[in-house]
Amino acid sequence: MNKTLEEAQALTAELIGMISDEVKGEVRVILCPTFQYLHTIHNQLGNTKRILVGAQNCSEHESGAFTGEVSALMLKSMSIPYVILGHSERRQYFGENGKLLTKKIDIALKHGLTPIFCCGEPLEVREKNQHEQLVKQQVEESLFHLDAESLKKIVIAYEPVWAIGTGKTATSQQAQDMHAVIRTHIASKYGNGVASEISILYGGSINAANSKELFSQQDVDGGLVGGASLKSREFTEIVKSI
Repeated sequence: MNKTLEEAQALTAELIGMISDEVKGEVRVILCPTFQYLHTIHNQLGNTKRILVGAQNCSEHESGAFTGEVSALMLKSMSIPYVILGHSERRQYFGENGKLLTKKIDIALKHGLTPIFCCGEPLEVREKNQHEQLVKQQVEESLFHLDAESLKKIVIAYEPVWAIGTGKTATSQQAQDMHAVIRTHIASKYGNGVASEISILYGGSINAANSKELFSQQDVDGGLVGGASLKSREFTEIVKSI
């Protein structure tokens, strides 16, 4: 919940220029502004193929008397291709759980959206050495009902909650270890072929100083960038390090 409309448009304009001029290779960049700005930012991006747009959430309901909610069908009607589901802040502040997120995953896929499914552990869980168990449970309870073809449409983002907005960052080895746990858990049900096709992003205080090392890890396929995405130069440097 950052930026006025004017500020969001200015940031987007800066990113269009910087990423077009400086980022080489096949890197997918997705901007996820607040709902109110989606249509404006989508139109501002125009035919820019390097940058796409996504929503920060969607309702588990198709339509109806759910004032203030935004449906997957509404997002589809605006040609928004991505939606973040299960972000740690949604889980923590709005009580979203695996059962609810299963519904959101299903309705997003039904309408052709690509879910960016978030999972991760708070500090107390990691300190009890139960982080692998929790993250596997989060993935299993919200995604393992899908068939293999549907699962391959999901992007997963691992968020160590203790490293979000705290300035703390998981070491590159900690990130790799957890990404490997997720991929191995997927492989246990769907096979290595399916598991290898799924992008797993790291989200936890990524910045220009640590992104290159994080992205060099075998199972870290990209980043879900928080505060650093609000600064065009910082964000562009992160994108360039992939």
